[in-house]
Amino acid sequence: MEKFYYLQILSAFLFCIGFLIIIVRKNIILQLIGIELMLNASNISFVSFSKQNLFLVGQVATLLTITIAAAETAIGLSILILLYRNFGSIQNEQAQILKDTKGY
Repeated sequence: MEKFYYLQILSAFLFCIGFLIIIVRKNIILQLIGIELMLNASNISFVSFSKQNLFLVGQVATLLTITIAAAETAIGLSILILLYRNFGSIQNEQAQILKDTKGY
């Protein structure tokens, strides 16, 4: 029973660190790392709940989350390569230029 609580505390701690990385950092690569950290924290929580309740639903959800994280990383890195090619930088301020200001 104690391992379950420790895993939930670890999951919450990792999720908070990932959230702080997203809020504080301006570098897009570090923000992607923060998102991955948050997804991995949710995976730890899913697996610990699955182990505690003896259901496989948490492990299936973890596999789905890993798949989504891989797709998100591939798309994010391709966007970063295009940003670097067009602007020479991967800071958030450069990406704000791409925002549509017409309000459609």
